[in-house]
Amino acid sequence: MSSDEESREFFRIEDRVALRFAVAGQPQADQLNTLESPLFDLLGELHLLDYESQHLLRQIAERDRTLASYLKGLNRRIDLLGRTLATELSGDLGPQQDITLSEGGLSFRHLQPIEPDTPLNLSLILLPAPLGLRLKGRVIYCRKESEGDWLVGVNFEDLGDAQRQLLARHIVQKQAQEIRASKQQEGTPS
Repeated sequence: MSSDEESREFFRIEDRVALRFAVAGQPQADQLNTLESPLFDLLGELHLLDYESQHLLRQIAERDRTLASYLKGLNRRIDLLGRTLATELSGDLGPQQDITLSEGGLSFRHLQPIEPDTPLNLSLILLPAPLGLRLKGRVIYCRKESEGDWLVGVNFEDLGDAQRQLLARHIVQKQAQEIRASKQQEGTPS
């Protein structure tokens, strides 16, 4: 698939994330999986549980507002713990970097070229969600940029429905945040 055909059916956002990757099947890829393992997986599970329970919270709110308020408070506490965990883990992954993200893949800048069709193991933390994802991908292009680094495009592979839904939710939230910020700027006199 050429870069012109690269998954155009998905919405794209510009984002800033903590990202670490390794070529699949090499020793550093196994190290990548064990490095973040328990805490990184916990972060992803917390977000997934929150996503899966939203409809239940809405149903409870229809029947018992007091209980729903209490549960929302507990949820905020868990979110604070998740944010703290994400902050710690993002430091372990390295400095945050700018990426372009969609449900189908991402692109990022790298100091060295990576051959197209190279399989990658990716770990990324999306903020402010916080959302920790461990994904598999394949390089679809790598081109030299004017600044001297390389722009690497990756398609996600073997993406489960839950992971795709979490990515879609993050993208929609990020787009809504950008729209709100744009409207606030328009309303503010210069």
